[in-house]
Amino acid sequence: MLFIILAILAFGVIIAIHELGHFLSARIFNVKVNEFAIGMGPKLLKYQGKETLYSLRAVPFGGFCSMEGEHEEGEEPDPRSFLSQKRWKRIVILASGSIANFIAAFIIVLILHAGVDSFGGTTLTNVVDRFPEQGPSELMAGDRFVAMNGERLFYHDDFILFSQLNAGNPLTVTLERNGELIEYERRSYLVDGVEEFRYSLSFDRIDANLWETIKYSGYQTYSFVRMIRLSIAMMVSGAIGIGDFAGPVGIIDTMNTIGHQVQENESTTAAIGSIVFFTAFIGVNVAVINLLPIPAMDGGRIFFTVLTWIIEKITRKRLDPKYEGYINTTVFVLLIGFMIFILYNDVARIITR
Repeated sequence: MLFIILAILAFGVIIAIHELGHFLSARIFNVKVNEFAIGMGPKLLKYQGKETLYSLRAVPFGGFCSMEGEHEEGEEPDPRSFLSQKRWKRIVILASGSIANFIAAFIIVLILHAGVDSFGGTTLTNVVDRFPEQGPSELMAGDRFVAMNGERLFYHDDFILFSQLNAGNPLTVTLERNGELIEYERRSYLVDGVEEFRYSLSFDRIDANLWETIKYSGYQTYSFVRMIRLSIAMMVSGAIGIGDFAGPVGIIDTMNTIGHQVQENESTTAAIGSIVFFTAFIGVNVAVINLLPIPAMDGGRIFFTVLTWIIEKITRKRLDPKYEGYINTTVFVLLIGFMIFILYNDVARIITR
């Protein structure tokens, strides 16, 4: 029960950070915010500020920052309304939610790794004798892994990730040896019935001083984005289906599962740390998805802001914002339907498991 409560709180924090990003940027640009809400549905708590209503709502999966004139422009628009602002200010406000999630993820990773002694590098220090792929044309101690199938490697974590993703399949490996880049095709083979690529190699360790810890935290935030890109590519290629997606219920269930697994193998403290780390990953997911050029999402609204500017420059006519509103409303309804479908899948997965 502890991990479920932590997961629900973590999901609420992710949304709160996202909406806080919108809220703070709106305040910086003197845009009037009518309501800042955490959660959806009926209000549990509320506080009326000088001009903004702050509310905590019953359903922890969502939230919003309602700005004056955000979706419609009247005959006499308020100079402090969202649509009265210059386009670059609107873009900054729309992007600020995702930027806040990126910053939060970086800080979480930085804090979690503050006490780490070292990080795994990508330079080989040893290759076991039975490993068949060694020698001048393949692997030697001192080689630095640069890329796998064109994906850049920064730390040992990348080596593990792309080895797992391509297990049993041919893999193009790019190495740096004596200042020169070389490539070789890794064969798929078994040693004693086990794929031995990951387990036959030893790598260097990088001392985790302050600068290296900051670098690693920035890399990990970037790595989260790359993992999302790879997931989208796998979805487009058909490697994963829509049934593999998870919504809030599925994410909380995953956090709960992670917590119990780590607790069994290590400790409750380590389990909480794993949930917090996964929270950073989900926060980056929220940031990236919101920045995609999908109508009703922040990225879609940014896209329309830029598109209308281009069209107005060409036609020299001002476009009525209601057309964007029609598109956003239609897609929003479709997204609600998609979320219901994902919710059904999440619940069905839990029940059938």
